[in-house]
Amino acid sequence: MNKNLQIAKYVVADYLTALLAWSLFFFYRKYYVDPYFLEHYTVVFDDPKFFYGIIGIPFFWLILYAISGQYRKIYRKSRLKELGHTLIITLIGVLIIFFVLILDDVIRSYKSYYQSFLVLFVLHFSFTYSARFLLTTITNNKIHRRKIGFNTVMVGCNGNALSIYQEIENQPLSPGNKFVGFVDAGVSEKNLLDGYMPHLGSYKDLKRIIDEYKIEEVIIAFERSEKDTVERVITELEDANVVIKIAPIMQDILLGSVRTSSIYSPLIEISTDLMPAWQMVLKRAMDIVVSLIAIIVLSPVFLFTAIGVKLSSPGPILYSQPRVGLRGKTFKMVKFRSMYQDAESNGPQLSSKNDPRVTPFGRIMRQYRLDEIPQFFTVLKGDMSIVGPRPERSYYIEQIIQKMPHYKLLLKVKPGITSWGQVKFGYAENLDQMTERAKFDLIYLDNMSIAMDIKILVYTIMIVLQGRGK
Repeated sequence: MNKNLQIAKYVVADYLTALLAWSLFFFYRKYYVDPYFLEHYTVVFDDPKFFYGIIGIPFFWLILYAISGQYRKIYRKSRLKELGHTLIITLIGVLIIFFVLILDDVIRSYKSYYQSFLVLFVLHFSFTYSARFLLTTITNNKIHRRKIGFNTVMVGCNGNALSIYQEIENQPLSPGNKFVGFVDAGVSEKNLLDGYMPHLGSYKDLKRIIDEYKIEEVIIAFERSEKDTVERVITELEDANVVIKIAPIMQDILLGSVRTSSIYSPLIEISTDLMPAWQMVLKRAMDIVVSLIAIIVLSPVFLFTAIGVKLSSPGPILYSQPRVGLRGKTFKMVKFRSMYQDAESNGPQLSSKNDPRVTPFGRIMRQYRLDEIPQFFTVLKGDMSIVGPRPERSYYIEQIIQKMPHYKLLLKVKPGITSWGQVKFGYAENLDQMTERAKFDLIYLDNMSIAMDIKILVYTIMIVLQGRGK
């Protein structure tokens, strides 16, 4: 099974269909829409724009497909999902092409714009989906006939694991699992899989096993009595590039920590992705655009704040502090200094409403959150996002996790300048309040989307303009 070859097949198909669709559309556009074309050119090939288009347009589509995650999980495509994805991406791509390249066309009437849009959309979608439908059908048939398979490890070896193994193996249309072996739950259990596949070790060895055996799929098949181990296994697999499936009886214990999607096999697929790939790309693009705009627009405020900090008290204008970010990685968060120098000489201490360590100008900054402005540079660097759980110091995170073990889930995403917790709760003055605020950030984690980010951003702007910061 050659993944790169399979990706190449889809890329070539997408390139050729985009080339064909654009060529036919160009003929239509020039011969039926442009009233002056034949006065300047005899055939389409005489127009240099035709050649620019057949070179640039297909590559535009390939980039759009790659950004939207169309070449991920290349062997695990559904024709129905492919239909929806192709429809949406075609609509987005045609809109971009229409506004960038077509709106300046010389036309007989505005009706021609609508006709052009419809023709390009229908041509591109029809050709692209037909080619993908054919490729996906051929691939799925090979999987069903066991000509293509995915190295799979079973987690668990009791009755439930044996039942799932037998059901998968007895299916007339194979889901593609090639069982390499199984791992146990790390507790005393009766081993019923010994006669069917090798025992590879404990679930704690999963990362090593995945690398060693090139595992592509993990099936979790514990008994209900072993349910406490399930989340530990999924946490262990969080950064592994594998498909995770689980027996349906376990689904009820995972609500809120993962997302599930039903498949035709006797299993539920667990998605550890909090957002679709295209939304993650769009979120990063929004981070960059919003940060650049904020830095440019707020540059006078930046200068005013820097002067205010310098005049308010001795010490540096900026201060940096180590915070814990994505996957527990430490980064330096930079802010305008709002406290007197050496405010934490006695160790970490959260600020309070009438904290004497805060300078008079620092209170004004905090009220309008001006002290946060330098964090836009941290967002550009990639350590933070515009929207995400507020980053904390490891000193406090260790204490919060003791009270709220699920807090560590917040480390699955980049921290943000603003968050749902900031909007709904505000700043925290003690550990209990930090824990309470984290509940709102966990809600955000379970509902992550571009729409949610925009909503939080709008609320934050309103809070800042009204001076309702700390």
